[in-house]
Amino acid sequence: MLNHITYLNPKSTEWVTFIHGAGGSYITWFKQIKAFKKHFNVLLLDLRGHGNSLGSQDLGNVKYTFEFLANDIIELLNVLNIKKSHFVAISLGTIILRQLADKHPKRVSSMVLAGAIMQLNFRSKVLVAIGNIFKKIIPYITLYTFFAYIIMPRKNHKPSRDVFIKEAKKLNQKEFIRWFSLANQVNPVLKSFRQNELEIPIFYILGDQDAMFLPSIKELVKTQKHYSTLMVFDNCGHVVNLDKAYLFNKKVVEFISKV
Repeated sequence: MLNHITYLNPKSTEWVTFIHGAGGSYITWFKQIKAFKKHFNVLLLDLRGHGNSLGSQDLGNVKYTFEFLANDIIELLNVLNIKKSHFVAISLGTIILRQLADKHPKRVSSMVLAGAIMQLNFRSKVLVAIGNIFKKIIPYITLYTFFAYIIMPRKNHKPSRDVFIKEAKKLNQKEFIRWFSLANQVNPVLKSFRQNELEIPIFYILGDQDAMFLPSIKELVKTQKHYSTLMVFDNCGHVVNLDKAYLFNKKVVEFISKV
């Protein structure tokens, strides 16, 4: 079972579940805890192999897929007897959440997709190619740090970048390789997501400086406008929940409260 922590609110029956990105942990949501537990029951989790959740060393040669990782979360919800939840995800966690919603739509009240990844542009494809070449040669934390600087390059991104690099040090080389293998599954999975609109309220939040992923989300929301809305934060990078925490908390709480 995934490592997790819950904050119960006796005045609410609503749950909000947070899903971090690759290399992170539930610590990356530390700026959200106080704001959200005032209104909802909160579930924070460490994805498989991240934070304090066990990883590949206990699974032999099992291959990670987005569906496999989404099922980890469903199993945790079942153990905790959470029938339905709002979900907030960041970066690669948005792909896992979208997979979960595709397979288990009745478990999802709404989705907040922050720093969402719904299409790989040329730059991100180059990063994947570089990673595939060097993932077994270069220490994973060197590669991860390189990727973090490419995705979050500006001076104002540094606090967020530092948090993710610090949490990534809890991984190991084998776990990094297993997670990086997901990159080869991204294109067909994302193509399916773009073609099929879910009847679930979706709130995309991206920073105006998130050059790698923002353009594709703008185009996607134009075609899937019945249930999807987009908000772009000014002077903000990929990790919007840390770069603009106060604004992020305010807008997400408002969105969930209206669902």
